[in-house]
Amino acid sequence: MSNSTLVNPQSMMDTLSIHTEMAKGAIKITPNPKDHGVQPASFTELMETKVAAINFDQNASSALMRAVDSGESDDLVGAMVASQKASLSFSTMIQIRNRLVQAFDEVMKMPL
Repeated sequence: MSNSTLVNPQSMMDTLSIHTEMAKGAIKITPNPKDHGVQPASFTELMETKVAAINFDQNASSALMRAVDSGESDDLVGAMVASQKASLSFSTMIQIRNRLVQAFDEVMKMPL
């Protein structure tokens, strides 16, 4: 396995710290469109971004697990945390998809 396929632990820690700050409310994730001339992201763009992030988590988890399995890394805890993160992200995406399908079905059942 080449080094380019392994996840940089520092970038993972940076991402974790950003998410922690976002959860605390210290970082706002929605820009004000009037301030920067930025259009709010469309639903499609948001979904594409989230699916890509979940795919990245899955790939990172697989790379870490493969490194542990092959003996290249001894970070079993990090690999298991990445695996659980990927699993939780995927489960969340499935639940969101189910809610969207349910909402669509409800809209389709409405009389005109």
